[in-house]
Amino acid sequence: MNPSVKVAIVTGAGSGIGRAAAVALLKDGYRVVLAGRREEALAASVLEAGVAGSCSLTVATDITDQASVRNLFARTKEAFGRLDLLFNNAGMNAPGVPLDEMPLEKWRQIVDTNLTGAFLCTQEAFKLMKSQLPRGGRIINNGSISAHVPRPNSAPYTATKHAITGLTKSTGLDGRRHDIACGQIDIGNAETPLTGRMKAGVPQANGTTAPEPTIAVEHVARAILYMANLPLDANVPFLTVMATQMPYLGRG
Repeated sequence: MNPSVKVAIVTGAGSGIGRAAAVALLKDGYRVVLAGRREEALAASVLEAGVAGSCSLTVATDITDQASVRNLFARTKEAFGRLDLLFNNAGMNAPGVPLDEMPLEKWRQIVDTNLTGAFLCTQEAFKLMKSQLPRGGRIINNGSISAHVPRPNSAPYTATKHAITGLTKSTGLDGRRHDIACGQIDIGNAETPLTGRMKAGVPQANGTTAPEPTIAVEHVARAILYMANLPLDANVPFLTVMATQMPYLGRG
């Protein structure tokens, strides 16, 4: 394979921000491995990109399962020989309920998906990026606005996203000696099926319910491309992309 062609893995690539990122990377000339739970959704993302089938690989993956994650990275190496970019995007939230009513099982499910899943993927990316020639690569974590400030009744999601910030910093530090860069994109109200409720109104910190503006998900995809296409001697540790009028800067 041409060494100038970059290879990326996108988790949660079957919908929303993951789909937008995978499509943007494919259109930019990347070979993209799309990971997610539903094979048919991953195939739909590839179809939306409209590129040759040889440019992509879909791998049904459960990022909370170490064997499944290892299979994802083994399939990537087998198909494309290397890995230049990992976008740790897959995640989940829970219905907004008071902290003291959150079932332990739901807490564990969110932690396993949002934090442990990103860790497992980062581990495998390190192994591959350290051993390949030329060595190194880039990891981008989807942090979310909740990596900085919470919404009401969001303890599990907010806790994991704060933890992603720590994982980003540790990954960037530990990756230096191996030419592995790591950055985080924090996204506020990108328009996807998951944020449709924003227009109808969502709970605010002052106890009211109010609609919030959204932005086209393509703006997020372009920001990810910018981070991804930097040379490895340059890095964006943290980047926030958000709707200008959303209440983030005054949240609380």
